[in-house]
Amino acid sequence: MNAIEENEFVIGFRKIALELPKPKAILCISAHWETKGTRVTNMLYPKTIHDFGGFPKALFDVQYPAKGSPELAFEIKKNTTKTEVQFDENWGLDHGAWSVLKHLFPLADVPIIQMSLDVNLSPQGHYDVAKQLAELRRKGILIIGSGNMIHNLGLVHWQKLNDIGFAYDWAIEAREKMNHFILNDDHDSLIHYKNNGHSFQLSIPTPEHYIPLLYVLALKEKTEDLNLFNDKALAGSLTMTSIKIG
Repeated sequence: MNAIEENEFVIGFRKIALELPKPKAILCISAHWETKGTRVTNMLYPKTIHDFGGFPKALFDVQYPAKGSPELAFEIKKNTTKTEVQFDENWGLDHGAWSVLKHLFPLADVPIIQMSLDVNLSPQGHYDVAKQLAELRRKGILIIGSGNMIHNLGLVHWQKLNDIGFAYDWAIEAREKMNHFILNDDHDSLIHYKNNGHSFQLSIPTPEHYIPLLYVLALKEKTEDLNLFNDKALAGSLTMTSIKIG
């Protein structure tokens, strides 16, 4: 509901937007687009996808009319020499993309494309795909990973959905460990998250919301600053922890 609500997470995104130079284009890796093989959207006018159900009409009314960028899609295909990337003309912008972008760039005046998550890849495989995208950042492309580091909908305490800061003990433990690994550039521990005990198993019951984190971390240069923001839990089993690199 961050897409249509006014809360501290939305305010956090707006504040961080003030620190961002306007990019030439945006590449978003969203938890909500999984495919067999890696795909990138390749259309000039991507549709706004409402890939959910059971929410207020106001959420379905949201449109994010940013243009696409076939040029960026071709650039990605050219740069990812170790990964076969296919063009996709059917997807668009899912809510993992537009629910964040509408707060970062409310005018929708920056071209954007999405890259899918290949369900056949291991976490290391996703990290390796991301490494091939590093040159894009040097050319003024903003790369966004959209998901949740801790995301267990099956254990959400729905009565505390608006109780920001409420987290189960295992979620607190996992969040603290994740933040420690992130801040200390311990990417190996984050890639092999299944080795980190029961709290990680509960926090990441399925990988799709966690994997976008690996795309972001893979692109960090050794000398770059990294800052956490929106670093809070809600509903017991979700976190909104976000990362800005550079």
